[in-house]
Amino acid sequence: MTTLVSSTDTVTRDALAVLQPGFTGTTAPEWLLRRVGEGLSSVGLFGRNIETPEQLAALTAQLRAERDDVLVAIDEEGGDVTRLEVRHGSSFPGNLALGAVDDTALTRAVAHELGRRLAECGVNLNWAPSADVNSNPGNPVIGVRSFGADPHLVARHTAAYVEGLQAAGVAACTKHFPGHGDTAVDSHHALPRIDVDLETLHARELVPFRAAIAAGSKSVMSAHILLPALDPHRPATLSPQILTGLLRQELGYEGLIVTDAVEMQAIASTYGIERGSVLAVAAGADALCVGGGLDDDSTVLRLRDALVAAVRSGELPEERLADAAARVRALASWTREARGAVREPGAA
Repeated sequence: MTTLVSSTDTVTRDALAVLQPGFTGTTAPEWLLRRVGEGLSSVGLFGRNIETPEQLAALTAQLRAERDDVLVAIDEEGGDVTRLEVRHGSSFPGNLALGAVDDTALTRAVAHELGRRLAECGVNLNWAPSADVNSNPGNPVIGVRSFGADPHLVARHTAAYVEGLQAAGVAACTKHFPGHGDTAVDSHHALPRIDVDLETLHARELVPFRAAIAAGSKSVMSAHILLPALDPHRPATLSPQILTGLLRQELGYEGLIVTDAVEMQAIASTYGIERGSVLAVAAGADALCVGGGLDDDSTVLRLRDALVAAVRSGELPEERLADAAARVRALASWTREARGAVREPGAA
Protein backbone atom coordinates (compact mmCIF):
# COMPACT_ATOMS: atom_id res chain seq x y z
CA MET A 1 0.00 0.00 0.00
CA THR A 2 1.31 3.47 -0.81
CA THR A 3 1.80 5.68 2.20
CA LEU A 4 -0.45 8.72 1.96
CA VAL A 5 1.92 11.15 3.64
CA SER A 6 5.48 11.14 4.93
CA SER A 7 6.15 9.36 8.21
CA THR A 8 7.21 12.65 9.81
CA ASP A 9 3.84 14.27 9.18
CA THR A 10 1.98 15.26 12.35
CA VAL A 11 -1.27 13.59 11.33
CA THR A 12 0.54 10.36 10.54
CA ARG A 13 2.30 10.40 13.90
CA ASP A 14 -1.03 11.02 15.64
CA ALA A 15 -2.62 8.14 13.70
CA LEU A 16 0.18 5.82 14.84
CA ALA A 17 -0.10 7.11 18.41
CA VAL A 18 -3.71 5.92 18.80
CA LEU A 19 -2.99 2.30 17.77
CA GLN A 20 -2.32 -0.49 20.30
CA PRO A 21 -1.18 -3.37 18.06
CA GLY A 22 -0.12 -6.85 19.01
CA PHE A 23 2.63 -8.86 17.33
CA THR A 24 3.95 -12.40 17.06
CA GLY A 25 7.04 -13.60 18.88
CA THR A 26 8.88 -13.21 22.18
CA THR A 27 11.14 -10.43 20.93
CA ALA A 28 10.05 -7.21 19.24
CA PRO A 29 10.11 -7.56 15.43
CA GLU A 30 11.98 -5.00 13.40
CA TRP A 31 8.81 -3.53 11.93
CA LEU A 32 7.39 -2.85 15.37
CA LEU A 33 10.53 -1.08 16.58
CA ARG A 34 10.49 1.02 13.40
CA ARG A 35 6.86 2.08 13.97
CA VAL A 36 7.60 2.93 17.63
CA GLY A 37 10.37 5.19 16.35
CA GLU A 38 7.89 6.81 13.94
CA GLY A 39 5.32 7.60 16.63
CA LEU A 40 3.56 4.39 17.69
CA SER A 41 2.89 4.99 21.40
CA SER A 42 1.44 1.65 22.56
CA VAL A 43 1.98 -2.06 22.11
CA GLY A 44 -0.29 -4.90 23.26
CA LEU A 45 1.09 -8.15 24.67
CA PHE A 46 -0.61 -11.55 24.67
CA GLY A 47 0.20 -15.03 25.91
CA ARG A 48 2.08 -15.78 22.69
CA ASN A 49 4.62 -13.07 23.58
CA ILE A 50 5.50 -14.34 27.05
CA GLU A 51 7.74 -17.19 28.22
CA THR A 52 9.30 -16.01 31.49
CA PRO A 53 9.42 -12.79 33.55
CA GLU A 54 13.04 -12.32 32.49
CA GLN A 55 12.18 -12.67 28.80
CA LEU A 56 9.25 -10.26 29.20
CA ALA A 57 11.49 -7.69 30.90
CA ALA A 58 13.98 -7.98 28.04
CA LEU A 59 11.18 -7.50 25.51
CA THR A 60 9.83 -4.35 27.17
CA ALA A 61 13.42 -3.03 27.48
CA GLN A 62 13.75 -3.51 23.69
CA LEU A 63 10.67 -1.36 23.15
CA ARG A 64 11.82 1.30 25.61
CA ALA A 65 15.17 1.58 23.87
CA GLU A 66 13.14 3.02 20.97
CA ARG A 67 10.77 5.12 23.08
CA ASP A 68 11.15 5.53 26.83
CA ASP A 69 7.49 6.25 27.47
CA VAL A 70 5.91 3.56 25.27
CA LEU A 71 2.74 2.07 26.75
CA VAL A 72 3.03 -1.70 27.06
CA ALA A 73 -0.44 -3.14 27.62
CA ILE A 74 -1.56 -6.59 28.70
CA ASP A 75 -4.76 -8.42 29.67
CA GLU A 76 -3.95 -9.67 33.18
CA GLU A 77 -7.18 -10.01 35.17
CA GLY A 78 -6.08 -12.92 37.35
CA GLY A 79 -8.19 -16.06 37.61
CA ASP A 80 -9.17 -17.40 34.18
CA VAL A 81 -7.61 -14.51 32.24
CA THR A 82 -3.84 -14.43 32.59
CA ARG A 83 -0.92 -13.67 30.29
CA LEU A 84 1.95 -13.71 32.80
CA GLU A 85 1.08 -17.29 33.79
CA VAL A 86 -0.62 -18.39 30.59
CA ARG A 87 1.17 -21.76 30.51
CA HIS A 88 0.16 -22.91 33.99
CA GLY A 89 -2.81 -20.76 35.05
CA SER A 90 -2.93 -17.75 37.33
CA SER A 91 -1.82 -18.07 40.93
CA PHE A 92 -4.17 -15.19 41.77
CA PRO A 93 -7.91 -15.42 42.46
CA GLY A 94 -10.18 -14.08 39.77
CA ASN A 95 -12.90 -11.48 40.23
CA LEU A 96 -15.74 -13.85 41.12
CA ALA A 97 -13.70 -15.37 43.96
CA LEU A 98 -12.72 -11.92 45.23
CA GLY A 99 -16.34 -10.79 45.08
CA ALA A 100 -17.48 -13.88 46.98
CA VAL A 101 -15.02 -13.15 49.80
CA ASP A 102 -16.08 -9.48 49.63
CA ASP A 103 -12.99 -8.08 51.33
CA THR A 104 -11.99 -4.93 49.45
CA ALA A 105 -8.61 -4.83 51.22
CA LEU A 106 -7.88 -8.27 49.76
CA THR A 107 -8.95 -7.17 46.28
CA ARG A 108 -6.75 -4.09 46.58
CA ALA A 109 -3.80 -6.21 47.73
CA VAL A 110 -4.23 -8.75 44.92
CA ALA A 111 -4.39 -6.00 42.31
CA HIS A 112 -1.35 -4.30 43.83
CA GLU A 113 0.71 -7.50 43.69
CA LEU A 114 -0.39 -8.15 40.11
CA GLY A 115 0.60 -4.58 39.29
CA ARG A 116 3.96 -4.98 41.04
CA ARG A 117 4.76 -8.06 38.96
CA LEU A 118 3.68 -6.34 35.75
CA ALA A 119 5.72 -3.23 36.53
CA GLU A 120 8.75 -5.37 37.37
CA CYS A 121 8.53 -6.78 33.83
CA GLY A 122 8.07 -3.34 32.25
CA VAL A 123 4.31 -3.56 31.62
CA ASN A 124 2.52 -0.31 32.50
CA LEU A 125 -1.08 -0.64 31.25
CA ASN A 126 -3.37 -3.48 32.29
CA TRP A 127 -6.64 -4.02 30.39
CA ALA A 128 -8.39 -4.73 33.71
CA PRO A 129 -10.51 -4.84 35.81
CA SER A 130 -13.78 -6.08 34.42
CA ALA A 131 -16.47 -3.88 35.96
CA ASP A 132 -19.29 -5.81 34.31
CA VAL A 133 -22.23 -6.77 36.51
CA ASN A 134 -22.95 -10.45 35.85
CA SER A 135 -26.70 -9.92 35.59
CA ASN A 136 -27.30 -12.57 32.92
CA PRO A 137 -26.27 -16.06 34.13
CA GLY A 138 -26.21 -17.22 30.50
CA ASN A 139 -23.54 -14.70 29.55
CA PRO A 140 -20.96 -16.62 27.47
CA VAL A 141 -18.00 -14.25 27.87
CA ILE A 142 -18.07 -12.50 31.29
CA GLY A 143 -19.16 -15.04 33.94
CA VAL A 144 -16.38 -15.53 36.51
CA ARG A 145 -14.59 -12.45 35.17
CA SER A 146 -17.20 -10.37 37.02
CA PHE A 147 -17.04 -9.65 40.76
CA GLY A 148 -20.71 -10.66 40.94
CA ALA A 149 -24.34 -9.84 40.19
CA ASP A 150 -24.79 -7.02 42.71
CA PRO A 151 -23.90 -3.61 41.20
CA HIS A 152 -22.70 -2.13 44.50
CA LEU A 153 -20.50 -5.12 45.31
CA VAL A 154 -19.01 -4.91 41.82
CA ALA A 155 -18.52 -1.16 42.27
CA ARG A 156 -16.57 -1.35 45.52
CA HIS A 157 -14.29 -4.13 44.25
CA THR A 158 -13.75 -2.39 40.93
CA ALA A 159 -12.63 0.73 42.80
CA ALA A 160 -10.36 -1.32 45.09
CA TYR A 161 -8.79 -3.08 42.10
CA VAL A 162 -8.13 0.23 40.33
CA GLU A 163 -6.56 1.71 43.46
CA GLY A 164 -4.33 -1.31 44.09
CA LEU A 165 -3.14 -1.64 40.51
CA GLN A 166 -2.38 2.04 40.07
CA ALA A 167 -0.59 2.24 43.42
CA ALA A 168 1.89 -0.18 41.83
CA GLY A 169 2.46 2.25 38.96
CA VAL A 170 0.38 0.37 36.38
CA ALA A 171 -2.56 2.11 34.72
CA ALA A 172 -5.93 0.40 35.07
CA CYS A 173 -8.33 -0.01 32.14
CA THR A 174 -11.84 -0.53 33.51
CA LYS A 175 -14.00 -2.53 31.10
CA HIS A 176 -16.29 -3.15 29.21
CA PHE A 177 -18.15 0.19 29.12
CA PRO A 178 -21.08 0.65 29.48
CA GLY A 179 -21.41 -2.95 30.75
CA HIS A 180 -21.18 -6.36 29.09
CA GLY A 181 -22.84 -8.43 31.80
CA ASP A 182 -26.36 -8.74 30.39
CA THR A 183 -25.45 -10.23 27.02
CA ALA A 184 -26.18 -13.70 25.66
CA VAL A 185 -23.73 -13.26 22.76
CA ASP A 186 -19.92 -13.11 22.78
CA SER A 187 -18.77 -9.97 20.94
CA HIS A 188 -15.71 -11.87 19.71
CA HIS A 189 -18.13 -13.68 17.38
CA ALA A 190 -21.13 -11.39 16.79
CA LEU A 191 -22.71 -8.10 17.91
CA PRO A 192 -24.56 -8.46 21.25
CA ARG A 193 -27.68 -6.40 21.92
CA ILE A 194 -28.86 -5.32 25.38
CA ASP A 195 -32.48 -4.25 25.52
CA VAL A 196 -32.74 -2.47 28.87
CA ASP A 197 -34.16 0.95 29.65
CA LEU A 198 -32.08 3.90 30.80
CA GLU A 199 -33.23 3.55 34.39
CA THR A 200 -31.94 -0.03 34.56
CA LEU A 201 -28.69 0.93 32.87
CA HIS A 202 -28.01 3.68 35.42
CA ALA A 203 -29.05 1.56 38.41
CA ARG A 204 -27.07 -1.50 37.35
CA GLU A 205 -24.45 -1.34 34.57
CA LEU A 206 -23.13 2.16 35.21
CA VAL A 207 -22.72 1.92 39.00
CA PRO A 208 -19.27 0.23 38.87
CA PHE A 209 -18.04 2.59 36.17
CA ARG A 210 -18.97 5.60 38.27
CA ALA A 211 -16.96 4.04 41.11
CA ALA A 212 -13.99 3.40 38.82
CA ILE A 213 -14.03 7.00 37.60
CA ALA A 214 -14.19 8.25 41.19
CA ALA A 215 -11.22 5.98 42.02
CA GLY A 216 -9.21 7.62 39.23
CA SER A 217 -9.10 4.84 36.62
CA LYS A 218 -6.58 6.01 34.04
CA SER A 219 -8.39 4.33 31.17
CA VAL A 220 -11.75 2.78 30.29
CA MET A 221 -12.35 0.16 27.60
CA SER A 222 -15.47 0.30 25.44
CA ALA A 223 -17.66 -2.71 24.66
CA HIS A 224 -18.78 -3.81 21.21
CA ILE A 225 -22.43 -3.99 22.27
CA LEU A 226 -25.60 -2.39 20.96
CA LEU A 227 -27.74 -0.59 23.53
CA PRO A 228 -30.80 0.78 21.72
CA ALA A 229 -31.81 2.89 24.76
CA LEU A 230 -28.63 4.92 24.22
CA ASP A 231 -27.96 4.49 20.50
CA PRO A 232 -30.18 2.29 18.32
CA HIS A 233 -27.75 2.34 15.39
CA ARG A 234 -24.14 1.87 16.48
CA PRO A 235 -22.39 -0.29 19.09
CA ALA A 236 -20.88 1.52 22.08
CA THR A 237 -17.36 1.54 20.62
CA LEU A 238 -18.59 3.52 17.60
CA SER A 239 -21.23 5.65 19.32
CA PRO A 240 -20.71 9.39 19.97
CA GLN A 241 -23.78 9.29 22.25
CA ILE A 242 -22.15 6.65 24.46
CA LEU A 243 -18.43 7.53 24.41
CA THR A 244 -18.70 11.31 24.28
CA GLY A 245 -22.23 12.01 25.49
CA LEU A 246 -22.48 9.48 28.33
CA LEU A 247 -18.89 8.70 29.37
CA ARG A 248 -17.24 12.07 28.82
CA GLN A 249 -20.03 14.58 29.37
CA GLU A 250 -22.53 12.90 31.69
CA LEU A 251 -20.12 10.83 33.81
CA GLY A 252 -17.34 13.42 33.62
CA TYR A 253 -14.60 10.97 32.63
CA GLU A 254 -11.39 12.64 31.44
CA GLY A 255 -8.96 9.72 31.03
CA LEU A 256 -8.08 7.53 28.07
CA ILE A 257 -10.86 5.67 26.22
CA VAL A 258 -9.58 2.41 24.71
CA THR A 259 -11.61 0.21 22.37
CA ASP A 260 -11.94 -3.50 22.78
CA ALA A 261 -10.10 -5.26 19.95
CA VAL A 262 -11.32 -3.90 16.61
CA GLU A 263 -10.80 -7.25 14.86
CA MET A 264 -13.52 -8.86 17.00
CA GLN A 265 -16.41 -9.91 14.77
CA ALA A 266 -18.88 -7.47 16.37
CA ILE A 267 -16.92 -4.74 14.54
CA ALA A 268 -14.95 -6.53 11.82
CA SER A 269 -17.89 -8.37 10.25
CA THR A 270 -20.25 -5.39 10.38
CA TYR A 271 -18.05 -2.38 9.60
CA GLY A 272 -14.60 -3.73 8.75
CA ILE A 273 -11.59 -2.83 10.85
CA GLU A 274 -10.56 0.28 8.88
CA ARG A 275 -14.03 1.82 8.85
CA GLY A 276 -14.67 0.72 12.42
CA SER A 277 -11.44 2.34 13.60
CA VAL A 278 -12.27 5.66 11.98
CA LEU A 279 -15.79 5.64 13.43
CA ALA A 280 -14.46 4.75 16.90
CA VAL A 281 -12.02 7.67 17.02
CA ALA A 282 -14.66 10.02 15.61
CA ALA A 283 -17.05 8.83 18.34
CA GLY A 284 -14.57 9.66 21.10
CA ALA A 285 -12.21 6.67 21.44
CA ASP A 286 -8.57 7.60 21.99
CA ALA A 287 -6.80 4.28 21.47
CA LEU A 288 -7.58 1.31 19.25
CA CYS A 289 -6.74 -2.15 20.54
CA VAL A 290 -5.68 -4.29 17.57
CA GLY A 291 -4.55 -7.38 19.30
CA GLY A 292 -5.63 -10.95 18.93
CA GLY A 293 -5.14 -12.10 15.36
CA LEU A 294 -4.03 -9.01 13.46
CA ASP A 295 -0.41 -8.71 14.42
CA ASP A 296 1.69 -7.58 11.50
CA ASP A 297 2.96 -4.36 9.97
CA SER A 298 0.42 -4.38 7.15
CA THR A 299 -2.46 -4.12 9.64
CA VAL A 300 -0.82 -1.18 11.41
CA LEU A 301 -0.27 0.57 8.08
CA ARG A 302 -3.84 -0.10 6.93
CA LEU A 303 -5.29 1.45 10.08
CA ARG A 304 -2.81 4.32 10.15
CA ASP A 305 -3.59 5.20 6.54
CA ALA A 306 -7.35 4.83 7.04
CA LEU A 307 -7.20 7.39 9.86
CA VAL A 308 -5.02 9.76 7.85
CA ALA A 309 -7.34 9.46 4.82
CA ALA A 310 -10.37 10.18 7.04
CA VAL A 311 -8.68 13.35 8.31
CA ARG A 312 -7.74 14.41 4.79
CA SER A 313 -11.30 13.86 3.55
CA GLY A 314 -12.83 15.76 6.49
CA GLU A 315 -14.68 12.72 7.84
CA LEU A 316 -12.50 12.67 10.98
CA PRO A 317 -11.69 16.12 12.38
CA GLU A 318 -7.94 16.60 12.72
CA GLU A 319 -8.55 18.08 16.19
CA ARG A 320 -10.28 14.87 17.35
CA LEU A 321 -7.34 12.72 16.22
CA ALA A 322 -4.89 15.15 17.84
CA ASP A 323 -6.89 15.07 21.09
CA ALA A 324 -6.90 11.27 21.07
CA ALA A 325 -3.14 11.12 20.50
CA ALA A 326 -2.58 13.69 23.26
CA ARG A 327 -4.53 11.54 25.74
CA VAL A 328 -2.39 8.52 24.84
CA ARG A 329 0.79 10.54 25.37
CA ALA A 330 -0.53 11.94 28.65
CA LEU A 331 -1.09 8.44 29.99
CA ALA A 332 2.36 7.42 28.79
CA SER A 333 3.80 10.35 30.74
CA TRP A 334 1.90 9.31 33.88
CA THR A 335 3.26 5.77 33.68
CA ARG A 336 6.83 7.04 33.29
CA GLU A 337 6.45 9.29 36.34
CA ALA A 338 4.72 6.48 38.27
CA ARG A 339 7.80 4.26 37.90
CA GLY A 340 9.55 6.42 40.48
CA ALA A 341 6.58 6.95 42.75
CA VAL A 342 5.28 3.47 43.57
CA ARG A 343 3.48 3.28 46.93
CA GLU A 344 1.73 0.74 49.06
CA PRO A 345 -2.01 0.16 48.37
CA GLY A 346 -4.16 2.53 50.37
CA ALA A 347 -1.36 5.04 50.86
CA ALA A 348 -2.06 8.68 50.09
